Amino acid sequence: MATKAKHALGVEHMTALADRGYFNAPEILACELAGIIPLVPKPLTSNSKAEGRFDKRDFIYDPQADTYQCPAGETATHRFTAEENGLTLHKYWSSACPACPMRAKCTTASYRRISRWEHENVLETMQLRLNARPQVAVIRKQTVEHVFGTLKAWLGTTPLLTKTLPKVRAEISLAVLAYNMKHMIKIVGIPRMMQAIAA
Repeated sequence: MATKAKHALGVEHMTALADRGYFNAPEILACELAGIIPLVPKPLTSNSKAEGRFDKRDFIYDPQADTYQCPAGETATHRFTAEENGLTLHKYWSSACPACPMRAKCTTASYRRISRWEHENVLETMQLRLNARPQVAVIRKQTVEHVFGTLKAWLGTTPLLTKTLPKVRAEISLAVLAYNMKHMIKIVGIPRMMQAIAA
């Protein structure tokens, strides 16, 4: 979608902002390769932090040595590479895990294994951008969530009038078109909008 928007706008570079539900590592890489700066927060799917254990963010990656330093100060080295769900992942762990006095705070297994995607640096760079611009999530909510709220208010609590996916798509598309037209009337007025439609 970001690539289509880039072509429609006719720009060389652009920024694409989305919420956690749209996080997809290969799509984020594709955006980077297409000259699009993606800003998508990573979903926090691990229960480790909630259960009082360290999560991956507590491990520091050293790109020169291709190792991780764990919170106990030990080095987790690269052990093997595997493919999971179409992603090439490098696996790391430390030989010191079984005797580590902090193991209970780290893992319930004998070894704490850390996975790293082959293009993890792209995700890390994106996270640094997000950390530097915490206000972008607020701006996104103000611009996008308002649209969803308005459409939900228009459609009401009753189900959609149509059934089957093609008909539902058409019904939602009409609601979105009406929203966009009302929004454009508010911004440029009816005469200018009519001129733009006729052009």
